[in-house]
Amino acid sequence: MSLKPRPNDAVYLEILSKMTPEQRLKKAIELTEFSRKVFLTGLRQRFPEKSEEEIRALYLERLMLCHNQHS
Repeated sequence: MSLKPRPNDAVYLEILSKMTPEQRLKKAIELTEFSRKVFLTGLRQRFPEKSEEEIRALYLERLMLCHNQHS
């Protein structure tokens, strides 16, 4: 399945192509951390009654579901 690039994708890819490998890796790590925080925040808002331990377990469970769909 091939996704059609959007106009902003070309700009983003151009910016990435001008980065060093180290800069691209750093950006990937930053985006991964940001995504993790957004995901956890969403779970906490959706399930305010759950403890932090339950939120972490739910987070891992949902990550595994996403991973298993794409393997």
